[in-house]
Amino acid sequence: MNLAEQVSLKPFNSFGVDVNAALFAQAHNDAEVRAALQLAQERQLPLLVMGGGSNLLLTGDVRALVLRMASRGIRLVEDGEQVLIEAEAGEPWHPFVQWTLAQGFAGLENLSLIPGTVGAAPMQNIGAYGVEIKDVFHSLTALDRQTGELREFGLADCNFAYRDSLFKQQAGRWLILRVRFVLSRQQTLHLEYGPVRQRLTEQGIDRPTASDVSRAICSIRAEKLPDPAVLGNAGSFFKNPVVSAELAAKVRAAHADVVAYPQADGQVKLAAGWLIERAGWKGFREGDAGVHKLQALVLVNYGGATGSELLALAKRIQADVVAKFGVELEIEPNVL
Repeated sequence: MNLAEQVSLKPFNSFGVDVNAALFAQAHNDAEVRAALQLAQERQLPLLVMGGGSNLLLTGDVRALVLRMASRGIRLVEDGEQVLIEAEAGEPWHPFVQWTLAQGFAGLENLSLIPGTVGAAPMQNIGAYGVEIKDVFHSLTALDRQTGELREFGLADCNFAYRDSLFKQQAGRWLILRVRFVLSRQQTLHLEYGPVRQRLTEQGIDRPTASDVSRAICSIRAEKLPDPAVLGNAGSFFKNPVVSAELAAKVRAAHADVVAYPQADGQVKLAAGWLIERAGWKGFREGDAGVHKLQALVLVNYGGATGSELLALAKRIQADVVAKFGVELEIEPNVL
C-alpha cells in the first residue's frame, strides 16, 4: 500500500475543492484496508474512507489518513432467471451498471449515470427515477472498524430509508468491502417516474429494453445535471423534504403549482428544487460558488470556491426557504 503525506484531495472529490490530506492511501484489497486501519491507529489519526468523493463537501484540510477504496472485481454468484451479482466496493458505479446491462441483467437501469462507487451506494441508499438501492439489494460484507471483524448484512439489517441507512447512521463504524445485488433476466421496467416514458416516446421506442431505459435516463440526467469533470458539483445538494400534510397544504394554498408527492404515512414529500427555484436562487453565483442555472438543487464550484464558501451558500438557501415556506432543507452530502 503506497502512503503519501500532504496530498491534495482536489482530484478525489467531485466538487473539486482543493484541500490536503495529512496522509493518503488507496486500498485495493481487504489486507490493505486492515493495514490502513492499523497505520491510522499507530499514527493516532482518524481514518476517513472515500469512494468516488461524489457525496462529500470538504471545508478544510483533513487531519486524517484518507483511504480511497480502489478494490475492483465483479462476480456472478448465482445464475438463473434471477441472478446474484457481487461487486467490490471500489468499482465505479455507472460502469458497473452498464456491465450488468451488457450481460442482459435488468434492475439497475434507473440508477444509471449516478456518480460514486459501489461501496458508497448502500450508505446513501442512492435512488433515482423510482428505484432505490434497497429495491435490488441482497447483502453486503463490511468490516467493523471497532472490532476488526467481518459482518454480513442482509436487507433487513441495513435500516434503509430515504437517502439513509444503518451505515450512515453509524458513520465511522462500518467499512463496506463488497455488495451483492439481485437482478433479473426478465425485464420488469419502472417507467412512470419523471419524464422517462415521455423520453422513450420521443425516441420512438414503444417496447423498451432495460438498456433503452438506461440510455433515456442518461440523456435526461445529462441535460439536467452538470458533469463534475466540467463543473464541480455533488449532484443533488439537498434532500427532498418530507413534511406534514398541514404544512404541505399551507404551501399549496400560497403556491398552487408546488411539486408535491403524497406519502403512504400521510406526509408529503416536496421537491426541494422547486422550493429553491421559487425562492429565487436558481442560477445564483457569488464568486466561484453558485447554484446551477438549469437545476436549482445542484450547488456548483465554478473553479476556485472553497468548501466553506459552498457551505455558507447552502446555509443561506436553507434560511431563505424556511423564511419563505416554513420548510427546512437537509443537506444531502457529508460535510467534513
